[in-house]
Amino acid sequence: MNSFSQQRRTAHGHLWMVLGMLCLGVFSTGCKAIVATNNRNWAPDQAKLPISEVNGDHIKIHNVRNCRYATADNYVVQYYDKDIRLSDIQTVDFVVVPFKDTPSVAHTMLSFGLSDGQYLVSSVEIRKEANEEYSAWKGFFNQYELMYVIGDERDVINLSSNYYKSDVYLYRTVAKPEQAQELFLDVIKRANKLAAEPEFYNTVTNNCTTNIVSHVNKIAPKSVPYDMRILLPGYSDEYAYSLGLLDTSVPFEQLRSESKINQLAERYRDDENFSQYIRR
Repeated sequence: MNSFSQQRRTAHGHLWMVLGMLCLGVFSTGCKAIVATNNRNWAPDQAKLPISEVNGDHIKIHNVRNCRYATADNYVVQYYDKDIRLSDIQTVDFVVVPFKDTPSVAHTMLSFGLSDGQYLVSSVEIRKEANEEYSAWKGFFNQYELMYVIGDERDVINLSSNYYKSDVYLYRTVAKPEQAQELFLDVIKRANKLAAEPEFYNTVTNNCTTNIVSHVNKIAPKSVPYDMRILLPGYSDEYAYSLGLLDTSVPFEQLRSESKINQLAERYRDDENFSQYIRR
């Protein structure tokens, strides 16, 4: 039995676990009375929400995150505003970060490539209060607000690979520039909406991967049918490959091996050309 067959069997076990957790969430009460808000004592790295002004082709993005880390919990908070043209967006990459203890579950992100070689990451996350940590169980019970981080790759990808020490897989998608632009526009509109109308994160129904699927299906309806690999996003890269959204010119196992960027991210963690080097 090959490794992916074994992983699929494990995935079915994790699927039943997640479904059981979902049932607990459905039958829970009380928490539904809680109202989502943007007014809490937030963790410093999530205190500011990205807000974008769109004027034709011109976009001004406020609060692009660019923290610098000594450790995962010791960092200097930095934000900046960025002016771009929508037509500058040329590519979109799909980033998968499996959880170390449960690799069938993962954090997923999108990274948009600009014509000048810079990248902007969109990461859908729980918005943590000060000294709060993520719990999948709590994520069923309206305990976290949802937020979009728009950030620099030297912040967001560096944090996952070099400080959380998680495996990071970066896949170039087959999206054409106009599709990447439409996707980016939908992402920043969603981020703006959350700044005005906060929502709760949900471990199954309103998380990083379900939001990415929603964005993709808006610009290309029904291109990502529902599949258990959305519920278990540690397999979302394999699913994207099966749908032809990634490079299919090589076998998936080869593509996955070639897409792991941890060694390069470690070598060039402080380099101003970080984004270019991790794509070697």
